[in-house]
Amino acid sequence: MASLSERRSSEAEMGAGTSHELVNRLNQSKSPYVRGHMNNPVAWQMWDSEAIALARKLNRMVFLRCHVMEKESFMSPEVAAILNKSFIPIKLDREERPDIDEVYMNYVQATTGSGGWPLNVFLTPDLEPVFGGTYWPGPHSSTLSSLGGEGQVTFIEILEKLRDVWQTQQLRCRESAKDITNQLREFAEEGTHSKQKDADGDEDLEIELLEEAYQHFASRYDPVNGGFSRAPKFPTPANLSFLVHLSRYPSAVADIVGYDECARAIEMATKTLISMSRGGIHDQIGHGFARYSVTADWSLPHFEKMLYDQAQLLDVCVDAFDSVHDPELLGAIYDIATYITSSPILSPTGGFHSSEDADSLPTTSDTEKREGAFYVWTQKEFKQILGQRDADVCARHWGVLPDGNVARGNDPHDEFINQNVLSIQVTPGKLAKEFGLSEEEVVKIIKTSREKLREYRESKRVRPDLDDKIIVAWNGLAIGALAKCSIVLDNVDRDKAQEFRLAAENAVRFIKQSLFNPASGQLWRIYRDGERGDTPGFADDYAYLVSGLIDLYEATFDDSYLQFAEQLQQYLNKYFLAPGPTPAPASTPTTTTTETTPASSVSAGSSSSGYYTTPSTLTQTFTHPPPLFRLKTGTDAATPSPNGVIARNLLRLSTLLEDDTYKRLAQETVNAFAVEIMQHPFLFVGLLDVVVGLEVGVKGIVGVIGQSDVGLTSSVVGEGMNEGEGDADMKMEDVDEVAPVAPPLSARELVIQRARAEAGPAASTSTTAVSIIDLRTGDADVSASVEKSNWLRTRNALLRDIRPGKNYLLVCEAGTCRVVDI
Repeated sequence: MASLSERRSSEAEMGAGTSHELVNRLNQSKSPYVRGHMNNPVAWQMWDSEAIALARKLNRMVFLRCHVMEKESFMSPEVAAILNKSFIPIKLDREERPDIDEVYMNYVQATTGSGGWPLNVFLTPDLEPVFGGTYWPGPHSSTLSSLGGEGQVTFIEILEKLRDVWQTQQLRCRESAKDITNQLREFAEEGTHSKQKDADGDEDLEIELLEEAYQHFASRYDPVNGGFSRAPKFPTPANLSFLVHLSRYPSAVADIVGYDECARAIEMATKTLISMSRGGIHDQIGHGFARYSVTADWSLPHFEKMLYDQAQLLDVCVDAFDSVHDPELLGAIYDIATYITSSPILSPTGGFHSSEDADSLPTTSDTEKREGAFYVWTQKEFKQILGQRDADVCARHWGVLPDGNVARGNDPHDEFINQNVLSIQVTPGKLAKEFGLSEEEVVKIIKTSREKLREYRESKRVRPDLDDKIIVAWNGLAIGALAKCSIVLDNVDRDKAQEFRLAAENAVRFIKQSLFNPASGQLWRIYRDGERGDTPGFADDYAYLVSGLIDLYEATFDDSYLQFAEQLQQYLNKYFLAPGPTPAPASTPTTTTTETTPASSVSAGSSSSGYYTTPSTLTQTFTHPPPLFRLKTGTDAATPSPNGVIARNLLRLSTLLEDDTYKRLAQETVNAFAVEIMQHPFLFVGLLDVVVGLEVGVKGIVGVIGQSDVGLTSSVVGEGMNEGEGDADMKMEDVDEVAPVAPPLSARELVIQRARAEAGPAASTSTTAVSIIDLRTGDADVSASVEKSNWLRTRNALLRDIRPGKNYLLVCEAGTCRVVDI
C-alpha cells in the first residue's frame, strides 16, 4: 500500500497534468452581484457541489472570491489564464451565504490580524483554507503605479506562488490547512468560553458594564463632526442606538452610569445623526443614506445604499426624535422611510430590495461607470437647471464650487474632477441675510430647486444598478423600523403613519406567502426573479424578522404578528440553539403551555449557550457545500448581532406571553458571551440591552378594552407636527416648531395611547413590553378589534380570566401587578 506521502505526490502529479477547460457558469446564478461577473474571462464557478466535485476530481486548489479587483484583475487575460488552468475559481455572494463568508473571514482575521472585503481565500479541495487576504493589485493597477511598485505583492505573483506550492508541497499545504481548520473549529466551539465554565460558574453581568461601554464611545467621539472614528467613518447605528437608549432606560441605569453621562450619550448620538443628515453621506436630492463616508466630516460618501443601513438608521432616528423632538431628526425619519417604501427599493411584491450600487454611467452614451456619477453636480449644471439666482443660493446652501468640492487626495481615480457632492453648508437663515431675501423665500427656492434637480437626475442620468434580491433578514430590520416609525408619526401625520405601517404589513404578508413553510416553520433567505432561492434561512433571518414582527405587533396590536413571531422563535430554538456545557437545574415548569401552542421547543431542564448562525438541518435540506463548522455571533457590526437580537426577542416574548422559558433562554444566551462582554462590553451593545432588562426587570403593560366607545377625546399626546405637515422631502431648511395633535379617540385608540404613555421612552428598550386585549362585544368594528387579541388571550395565562367591564391598564413589574384606571 502506498504511503500517504506517495499518494499525495501522485495526486499532485495527476492534478498538474489533467487538462480540463473550465467554462464560466455564473449565468446560472440568481445573484445580481455574481451574475455581474459572468462575462469575465475568468471561468468563475458557483459555490455548489458541482464546483467542489470538480476541484476534487482535478485536485486543484479553490480560489474563493467573496469586488475593486474586477477591472484590474478579473478582466485581465493574464490573470484569467492562471486561474482557469491551475485553480477552480468560485464567486460567492456573501449576502446569500453569510455563513461561508463568516468562516473564511475568521480565518483571514486570525492569520493576518485584519479582515474586510473583498475577501479572497485559497482552499484545498476539502475547503480548508490555505492562504487568504483582502486586496492584491492586478497587473495594471493604479495602486502599483502610485507606490512605485515597491513592497507590493501582485495578484499574479500570489497565484503563481500558490500554484507552485500546491504542485510541489501539496501534503504540507493540506496538513497546514487541516491544522488551522481544527484550531478555528475548536475556537468556534469554545467561542463564547461557555464550555470552559462549570454549571455554577457563569459570570455576573451588571449594569456597570454600560458605563464602561459609554466611556469607550465618549473617548472616541468627534465633537466637531459627530461619529466615533477618523476617516473612513461609518454610521454604526447599533452603537448610536445604545447611546440613545442610555437616557431612555428606567432611572436605575442612570443611577449607575450617571445622569450627566446619559444626557451626554444622547447628545453625541443626536449630533452624529444630524451631522450625517446634513452631510454628503445623505442623498440631499433624493432619499436615503450611503454606506459610509470617506471623510471624517461625512462630506464624501461611498455612494452604495444598503437596505440594512436605512432600516437601522430609521430605527435610531425614531428613538432619538422621540427623546429630543428635534425637527431635523423628523425630517430624516420621513426621508429614510420614504426611500424604503418607494421604487426602486420597494418591490412590487411588497418586499424590499437589497441595495443600490455606488457606480453608474455618467450619461446614457457613456460605457464606463463612475462612482457617484448619479449623485454629483457641476456648478454649470446648477446654473443650467436652476437659473442664475437660484443656482447661486443653492450652491451656497449645498457647498457647490466652480472647480468641485472633492479634495484631490480623496479622488485617486480622477472621478470627481469639477464635481460636487452636496452637503448642507449654510442655513436658510444665513442665506436670507446674504442674499437680501426673506427666510421663507430661501426655503422655497431650496425646495423648488431640489425638485428640479431630482427631476433632471431621474430623466437625464442612468440610475445605479439595483440589487433586487429580497433578503428576509434585512426585510425584518425594515419591517421593525417602519413599524416604530408609524407609532411616532401617529401624533404627527396619520396618513404617513398608516402608509409606512401598511408597507411593513405588506412585507410580512409577502414573506409569509413566498419565503415561509407554515408546516415546518422554516424560512428561506432569498427571493428574486419571481421565485425563492434554495438557501435556507440563517439565524439573522429569524432574529431580525421576529424582532420586526414584535415591533409590528406593538404598532398594530394585531396578535397574528405575535403568533408568527413565536412560531419562528420555536424553529430557532429547535434547530439553531447551542447546548449548554452541563444540564441546568430543573426549573419550575411553565404554566402557559396550551394544547395548540407549546411554550417553546426547549425542555425546562435543559440548558443552552446561544444560537448558531446556521441550522442543524443545513446539510439535510441544502445540496450546496455547508460551512466547515458552525459559528455563534455576539458582536454587533454593520448589522446587529443575531444573538443580541434573539436574546432581546426572548425577553420581550417572555413578558408578552407570560412565559418564563423564554426569559431563561434570554439569560443563557447572554451568559454564553459573558466572558467576552466583560472584556469588551462596547462590542456587545445589543446584548447589553438585554443585560439591563434582566437586571432591572421588564415592565409589562396590558391595555384592557372592556367598555364600548363613549365619545372619548385625547388627553395624552406626543409631540409632533400639525396633521399633514409631514413631508418626505423635509430637510434642514423645512423644519418648523411642532405642535401636538388631539383628535377624538375611540376606546381602542385611547387605551393604546394610555398604554404607550405608561410605557414612556423605555418602550424602545428591553425593559418594557406593551400588549392590548379587547373584551368587548358589539358591531363589526368592535368584533374586528376583539379578533386581533383572541390568540394572545389564549396564549397568555395571565389574561385568560380577565372579564369585560371597564377600560384600564394592567401594569406588571417586579412580580406584582397593579390596575391603572382610564
